[in-house]
Amino acid sequence: MAENPDAAACAIGLDVGGTKIAAGLVAHPSGAVLARRTVPTLPQRGGEAVLKDTLALAEGMMEEAGKRDLDLLGIGVGVPELVDPEGNINSSHSLDWQGMSVQREFFRLAPAIVESDVRAGALAEAMYGAGRGYRLFVYVTVGTGISSTLVQDGLPFAGARGNALIMASSPFTTECSSCGTVLNPVLEAYASGPALVARYSCCASRAAERGEDVTAAAEEGVDAAVKVVKSAGEALGNSVGFLVNVMDPEAIVVGGGLGSSGGLYWDSFVASTRAHIWAENSRGLPIHPAAMGADSGLIGAAASVFERAGL
Repeated sequence: MAENPDAAACAIGLDVGGTKIAAGLVAHPSGAVLARRTVPTLPQRGGEAVLKDTLALAEGMMEEAGKRDLDLLGIGVGVPELVDPEGNINSSHSLDWQGMSVQREFFRLAPAIVESDVRAGALAEAMYGAGRGYRLFVYVTVGTGISSTLVQDGLPFAGARGNALIMASSPFTTECSSCGTVLNPVLEAYASGPALVARYSCCASRAAERGEDVTAAAEEGVDAAVKVVKSAGEALGNSVGFLVNVMDPEAIVVGGGLGSSGGLYWDSFVASTRAHIWAENSRGLPIHPAAMGADSGLIGAAASVFERAGL
């Protein structure tokens, strides 16, 4: 988003991922990113080391806010983990922060909120992006992992324990009608970025390093990549169509690096989603790429501060 040097109030947004930690100073009410910094996460060092780096980034952004004479409202921290309504982290899939008093550590610096990254991204789209104007939409993020949340009246739905985001991590158990083999496919292991790399590398002459390598090969017409990317998009559409059937949203907004990549992945996903929607009057619902791009996580984390403050 464009910078807004006239902003008087701001919040710090921290998007803590398995690969990098992005920090930004986000203006209210525009959502403009006034300053940003990114460092590698290096999660193999352990949770304490990652937390130390993240706190240092927050402190640097606090100094920046002071230099600009901005009113700092608080710190929002988005993480790719399960987060309960009290801000406790209840999984350790990407970050070894489970059981640590992460929110309390940030509270030593300023009022702080810890939130799941998918709900943070959804809030950013509701306040500033493709979700504006919709009372009820489903937000899906597709990258290293796949998650979703329902957004109603501008607020992401967390569920009773903060776990209402596990769209693609559990197996879908089924039995083959021909041979009787019991299958336990997991969508995240089939349609996420790392899944594309693994599936393509098994059947291609040269291994891929990133999901973007596979989608690029598909756009060039490489048969193995086309098959992997098309089938991944179709599998994602199957699950998102199911979400539409269950939740009946006005629209779908899709973020994440892979979810926003366009091309064959997007086209096969959209076609599959519509094919799996049961109700005729729902089948044509709008399906939008997220508008916040790479800044969605940090903008959404900061937006959680604005929302909590009632702004």
